[in-house]
Formats: sequence, C-alpha cells, structure tokens
Amino acid sequence: MAVKIRLTRRGRKKLALYDVVVADARSPRDGRFIEKIGTYNPNTNPATIILDEDKALQWVLNGAQPTDTVRAMLNYKGVLFRKHLHGGIRKGALTQEQADAKYEAWKQQKEAKISGKVDMLAKQKSDEAKARLDAEVKKNQARADAIRLKNTPPAQAPAAEENAPQEGV
Repeated sequence: MAVKIRLTRRGRKKLALYDVVVADARSPRDGRFIEKIGTYNPNTNPATIILDEDKALQWVLNGAQPTDTVRAMLNYKGVLFRKHLHGGIRKGALTQEQADAKYEAWKQQKEAKISGKVDMLAKQKSDEAKARLDAEVKKNQARADAIRLKNTPPAQAPAAEENAPQEGV
C-alpha cells in the first residue's frame, strides 16, 4: 500500500483550511485517512503551520511520500532536516548529541527569521496606518480652511471705500 502525506481541505468557501494527513494514495482527497498529523492555514501572513513533527518524521522514515506542498511545509518546519541528520547518525558520521545540537541551532535561526518577518509586517502595518491618519488629518484641515474662507464675511469691501479717492474734495 502506497502511503502519502497530503492535505485535506476544510473550511468555508474562499477561506480554506487544510489538515495534514497520512492517507492511502488511492483514497480521495477529502476521504479516508490513516492519521491526522497537523493543520495548515494559508490565510494568515506568514502561513500558520501546526505540525506534530515527531509523527511526521516517523512517517517519512517509514516511507510515506509527501506531496509537493507538504514537502515544502516539512522542509519549513525542519522535519526533512531531521531526516537528513538521522541518516548521518545511522551511517556513523554524527552522534545523536551532535545532530541534536545542529537541529537546535537551525531551529533557533529559523525562529529568529520568522519573528523578524512578523515584526517587519507589523511595522509596515503600523506605518501604513500612520500614513493614512496623516493624510486624513491633512484633508480634514484643508476642508476646515475651505469652510472658514467660505463663511468669513467680506471685510474687504469697506476698506476699499476708504482708500478710494473722494470726488468732492
């Protein structure tokens, strides 16, 4: 039996959420599955991936074939890197402690990169909101000036009569 790690769709129209499942390759996309190992929400930025990494690693080591999207997610979460390190341990190139240290260093670097992206997106969002507020204040000031000019009485008419030359003198 060929086993695949793939996505099953759920959620409403135009707001899809996906479950990461291990299923027989012959079963339909949203049909029967062997085990659910995580969820995927592409609607957030960055996309939210909740994955049981130990179960995913065990299935990959047992020969389950991930689809292209799931392969990218497993790579993003470090499951494929752990598989690579496991191969090095099995061949004798690494010890378990060295592999664990390499994986932890990689994970810290990845988390720093993700938090940097989240911070950058939050900063962009606040900058855009500030720019919109500044534009609104500027527009409101222009409107207030226009209303003030419209409502001011014509004070220049009496001043023009005073400066006019008198005919009788």
